[in-house]
Amino acid sequence: MPDNLTREQRRKTMAAVKAMNTSLERTVDQAFRKQRWTYDRNVQGLPGKPDFVFYRARLVVFVDGDFWHGWRFPQWNKALKPYWRRKIGRTRARDRTTFNRLRRQGWTVLRFWEHQVSRDLEGILDKVHRALKGHIRNGGPALRASQRR
Repeated sequence: MPDNLTREQRRKTMAAVKAMNTSLERTVDQAFRKQRWTYDRNVQGLPGKPDFVFYRARLVVFVDGDFWHGWRFPQWNKALKPYWRRKIGRTRARDRTTFNRLRRQGWTVLRFWEHQVSRDLEGILDKVHRALKGHIRNGGPALRASQRR
């Protein structure tokens, strides 16, 4: 058994974990909406189903949970049981593959961590805004005139 729960208990626990529309994503979504940016959410046609896709700027944004995606994983992975080390290790490998595939397709990829959303949402907005401005010249359609800082 990989951990201290039975198979059925683990299945129920994992089934309760949301893959989309998490509170983290909703927080970022509300902040993006206040900026009046145009984007799509959880686009299935792109590698990794990015949380936010700005088509005109060819920009994708991922918002990742610190635990599930292994923020500073090498520093704390030894404290986990083998099951969780493998699971988070696979997630990190999948994230790297997704990043590389999107970059090869011409997308700019921004990845923000849970703790960044909690501590510095304004900083995230600034980074996304700069990425949008950098890809859309002369006030293109993804940035309205009122959004140019």
